[in-house]
Amino acid sequence: MRNLQTQTFQTEILYFCRFAKLLFQPRIMAKNVKKKRNFFHKLHDKYRLVIMNDETFEEKLSFRLTRFNVFIFFGTLSIFLVIATTYLIAFTPLREYIPGYADFNTRKILRELMLKTDSLEVELRQKDLYFQNIRNIVEGRDVDEFYTDTVMSQEHFEIDELTRSREDSILRAEMEAMGSYNEWVTEEVTPTPTTMTQSFFFPPVQGIITSYFDPSANHYGVDIVADKNEAIKATLDGTVIFSHWTLETGYNIGLQHGNNLVSVYKHNSVLLKKEGDFVRAGEVIAIIGDSGLYSTGTHLHFELWHNGVPVNPLDYIVF
Repeated sequence: MRNLQTQTFQTEILYFCRFAKLLFQPRIMAKNVKKKRNFFHKLHDKYRLVIMNDETFEEKLSFRLTRFNVFIFFGTLSIFLVIATTYLIAFTPLREYIPGYADFNTRKILRELMLKTDSLEVELRQKDLYFQNIRNIVEGRDVDEFYTDTVMSQEHFEIDELTRSREDSILRAEMEAMGSYNEWVTEEVTPTPTTMTQSFFFPPVQGIITSYFDPSANHYGVDIVADKNEAIKATLDGTVIFSHWTLETGYNIGLQHGNNLVSVYKHNSVLLKKEGDFVRAGEVIAIIGDSGLYSTGTHLHFELWHNGVPVNPLDYIVF
């Protein structure tokens, strides 16, 4: 009897639990669904942003906002800033101020600088050859036709591959036909250039001529004997291009004048000007002397060169 009552009681409790579960289960499910939907609903919840005076609490501005609108605004603003920054860096000169970016014209400027450097290098080589030939003339050595340098001796395949123009071929043929410097000076003296006849040459010193102009004997000037310590004067306005001493000709000085004229004064005892000095015609540049192994007494060896060719000073100057 007791067992039957116990079973009946347990059955009733079981039915009660099932009923309670059925009674509260819809509420629990509704609560869970409400929690899941609250996040999306909150995006559209409306808020008011109010700007008030801190002292009077007077409302100055107010805005109606939602979380969704705020998210859209800041997202759009971020995308715009990224696009604007990319455009400024890629298409405007402002990128020059950003580390790692070069100037728009950098390659053009570098190319121009390279061309200028090459031109300056060629000019320097020509100047070096010119001054070297002047020294060779003063020291009695042969004139160099080409400037031998390690840089010039390098092979430049890009230049060699270029096609020669008709004008270039004509120029090469003319230069080859002109021959060497030794052939020029052994020929008869060329006619007097017009530019030289129009110049007024100042006598460098007054004296007696003991040796005349003779290119066939490698004597490219005249020797003038004068008193000891006589002043040597510049024959024309010009610039001192060399002022030094050599074993063969002693103290030498050379002037570069206009119209490709060069005057040379050898065997001096004292040089009064240095390289780079500008002198006027008749200005004292040296003192006559007897310096150098080739000197046979106190005298001046005077030379005139026009366009790299020696000319007879007696054709233009009265000593």
